[in-house]
Amino acid sequence: MTLLNLDEPMPRTAKWYQLQHAPVLLLAFRPLFLLGSLWACCAMLVWFAILSGYLSWSASYPATLWHAHEMLFGFASAIAIGFLLTAAKNWTGVSTLNSWPLLGLCVLWGCARVAGVWSSQPLLWLMALQGAFWLIAIAHFTWVVVQVNNSKNYLFVPVLALLATLNMVFLVVVDQQAFELAGLLSQMAVLGFTLLISILGGRVVPFFISRGLGLAQQQRTPQLDKLLLFVSVMGAAGFFAHHFLQLAVVPGYLLILAGLLHLVRAAMWFNRRLFLVPLLWSLYLAYLMMALGLIGFGYAYFNTSLQAKDALHLITIGGMGMMILAMMARVALGHTARPLTPHPLMSVAFLLVLTSALIRSLLPTYIGAHLAWQLSALIWSASFALFVFIYAPMLVRKRLDGRRG
Repeated sequence: MTLLNLDEPMPRTAKWYQLQHAPVLLLAFRPLFLLGSLWACCAMLVWFAILSGYLSWSASYPATLWHAHEMLFGFASAIAIGFLLTAAKNWTGVSTLNSWPLLGLCVLWGCARVAGVWSSQPLLWLMALQGAFWLIAIAHFTWVVVQVNNSKNYLFVPVLALLATLNMVFLVVVDQQAFELAGLLSQMAVLGFTLLISILGGRVVPFFISRGLGLAQQQRTPQLDKLLLFVSVMGAAGFFAHHFLQLAVVPGYLLILAGLLHLVRAAMWFNRRLFLVPLLWSLYLAYLMMALGLIGFGYAYFNTSLQAKDALHLITIGGMGMMILAMMARVALGHTARPLTPHPLMSVAFLLVLTSALIRSLLPTYIGAHLAWQLSALIWSASFALFVFIYAPMLVRKRLDGRRG
């Protein structure tokens, strides 16, 4: 008779609590890029269905405000937090959220999305869930960079705090049915995201160009970066003073100046060979779209024939959307130890989101606003659906080199 050796480990079986070891929970970019891109696709399809009359909107606030909230504070915030928590580990060497805590953060974010579309529930649920998401993410990022005195990246803390504050105030004023004020807050949030892109883009775009093209050194613009940061902050402050404090300040001049300075910086980064590399031309064109959108948004203060919201969508779709898509594509390849050569379909995705931006921003006058919005929404959804199709398998599997991350 063979006796059972009690010292011998029992055969392993997959159990629900072993989820904590899943590759998708090793770093924040994995689940948040996946969830954010899925939501970018699904939420825009919902918006298309509302625009087309396939879905009725029964909430007590306009569907346009739900659309603005979910694109800015649902989709874009998830990607920004996923990127910054991943980058913070590289910057500091300190482990960031993973396993169960990271899963908890993702569940908070997901529950907030459900609360946003569950119109029978009060906005209080969305405020609580979205506020908890921001609080945990910002507190953890702050703890990581402060722990090793990583002062270079302290600047991200007030920018994230500004976006979180705008998010919470936006929900409060929507709850109070101050819908016009909520619309202005969403525009203020767009300016906040351009500030975030200005800081991040100023670091990663020239770095990626130098690495991607094998240049001897990275193009640096320290003085221009400082000036651009100052002008961008003053532009946002001018927007706030003009619209919220009713002061005789015209922010258009500062917004146009910020856009022009972005164009100058882009010109200093330019190398014609970057158009041979999809991960570079996508980032570069996204940066140009943001700059042109800022110029158009500023110019709308002086020319009433130009719709400010059309210019804003050049920023949100062409600048933020394309920048996010390109950054996710590059970061996911690098952090999963894959060659920095994206699937050919990603070039299609980049061109689709660029097309979506141009249709939404330039064609409403010519083909009608409603049709332009519908076409733009469908094309946007297709671009992020391609990303999910290509990158989901990478994001849920281990790195190719066997390392954790």
